[in-house]
Parts: sequence; structure tokens; C-alpha cells
Amino acid sequence: MQYGVIGCGMMAREHIRNITLLPDARVAVVFDPVADLAQSAATLAGGARVAASLDDLLAEPLLDALVIVSPNDCHVPQLRRIVAQRPLPILCEKPLFTTDAEASEVAALFDDYPHPVWVAMEYRYMPPVAALLAQAAAATGGIRMLTIREHRFPFLPKIGDWNRFNARSGGTLVEKCCHFFDLMRLILQSEAVRVMASAAQDVNHKAERYDGRVPDIWDNAYVIVDFASGARAMLELCMFAEGARYQEEISAIGPAGKIEAQVPGPGRFWPATLGPAPTPLLTVSPRSPKGPYTVEVPVDPQLLEAGDHNGSTFYQHQRFAGVLRNGGRVEVTVADGTRAVQIGLAAQQSVLTGQAVTLA
Repeated sequence: MQYGVIGCGMMAREHIRNITLLPDARVAVVFDPVADLAQSAATLAGGARVAASLDDLLAEPLLDALVIVSPNDCHVPQLRRIVAQRPLPILCEKPLFTTDAEASEVAALFDDYPHPVWVAMEYRYMPPVAALLAQAAAATGGIRMLTIREHRFPFLPKIGDWNRFNARSGGTLVEKCCHFFDLMRLILQSEAVRVMASAAQDVNHKAERYDGRVPDIWDNAYVIVDFASGARAMLELCMFAEGARYQEEISAIGPAGKIEAQVPGPGRFWPATLGPAPTPLLTVSPRSPKGPYTVEVPVDPQLLEAGDHNGSTFYQHQRFAGVLRNGGRVEVTVADGTRAVQIGLAAQQSVLTGQAVTLA
């Protein structure tokens, strides 16, 4: 199976490394307007062709699927081109779009589209998160409260510094947090109806200047989301807490008990002086009989080496490839990607207005 990769930055390299782990799959052609990035990605892929333009990549006759890993504000223009010029199966990195105005256009683009379209929500496929998903109903007796806490490192440097500004990224609660709003919907099996948020830029990037501009991206937030089922969820984000042992902690609670997943950050950021990086954990705490128990949820070391997301990028590609080869259901649809972004946009609006935002 031959892939074309659009965008060749850090996350593209993770996708390339994981595609090469799939049986009978390779990246055949790459494109990035930054020539050095494109050539480096082509070398990483084992000798992929470097396309001169997006049109050149789309003209490649061998392609079976496309992976979009470009900056956020490039996604919709590139999706337009693909639909118009060379409809193919697509795996598009989150967020699918960055503004409310683009939601209806994206829906129209893929109405009756003849190929699978998969939105890259890697966090679903982290082994400890998958374990929580599998056991949450039994452990909780039906989730009423869900908390997701991410304490992590600041935004990394990106080409053109696009992730330093809301105008290109969609804002922190879209760019970074649509993953978590997707997880909330998936875990609770319900749709968001109201969003309340508070956020600020308190520590990171304040001394940086790009063409005289100061970054306006937030580095911490609380977001409360009410769901149609009556359950409620909260996101706690801090992007100046890279000293934490665990980067993501998910807690789901219901009348029967509590289940928690603890996920470490990228192993390459863990200090060697502290020994091996932490292993993901899953803890179940029943109400009766009391007696919490914790199990380790180790991740294949080869998958840890292939990226920063605890093996999830490989499992995502494995499922996407399975749909392409054998048919079946796309697990993260355009509708899923859209709803996650809309919750993020509502959270951005709530911060700016100080008001709760009601969702249709």
C-alpha cells in the first residue's frame, strides 16, 4: 500500500515511522514547501519521491491513500484540492479545521465522498486509554463524572512558528485539546450541550517575538462540558508542568466506582538520570467492596521508539489500513472530528466572553 504524506514536520515523521512498521506498506511520495524538510522525510521513508508541489503529489499514479500532517490552517484548502483533483482515502491530522465557518464546508466536501476519511485522534489508541475505555462501564456502573488532566511541556517550535498564534492554530483549546473533547464524547457516548471555560497565557512564550508579534497562545485552562446524558466532564490543562511523572491522567467515576488511566509523556523527554521512563498504569477503585487495584499497561518498546504518543499512532494506522484493505467502519469520522473542534471553539469563545456557550 502506497501512501502520500502532505507536510513533513515532526508529526509527519512519526506517521512515516509508524507506516513503515505496517506490513506491505510504504510512503511513496512526500510534499512540503520547505525543501529540506521534504528531503529529510523522504530519506526517513526509505527513499520516497519528493513532490515539487501538492499538485505533483496528487498526480502520483501509485497512491492508495493520503496522510495530511500540515499546519492546522492548511487542512481545509488541501482537502478542497484533494476532493476536486484526486479523491483518495485520507487520514487527516487533527484539528480537521480551525474556524466555525469551515464546519459546513467540510461536511459538504465529504457528503457522499467515495473513500474513507479518518481524522487522526491518536489519544484514543494509547494502550492505557484503550484499557480504560474497555473497562469503564463495568468499573463505574455508568460514568457520571469524567476528568482529564494534562500536565505537559510547552508547545514545541514549529516551522514558521504557526503554533504560536491563534489565527493559524485555532487556539490552544482547538489545536491541543480537540483530542480530549473527542475522548470525552467517546468515553461518555454522548454529545456536548454546554461548555464553560477559563484560560490564560501565564508563563510560556511571553518573551518570544516573531516578526515583532507576541504569541497569543494560551498555556493553561479549565474547561467544563455538560453532556446530553447528564454526565459532566472537565479538562485541566497546564503546559508548564513537564516535570510531572504522568502527562495525562483520566478519571471516570460512577455509582459503582472509579477507574483511572495514567499516561507518561514522550520517553525522549524523560531524564536518563531518573532511570527508565514511567510505565502507564490503570487503577480501578470499587466502592464495594473497597480495595483499589493497579495494573501496568506496558507499551511495545518498538512503538515507543516510533513516536511520542505511547504507541497510539501505530494502532491508528493499523486500523486505518485495515479499513482500506478489508472494508469496515471508519472509527474517527468527519463528524467526530467536527464535533471535537466545535467543542474547542466553544471553549475558546467561553474564555473570551466569560459566558457559557450552548451547543446545538
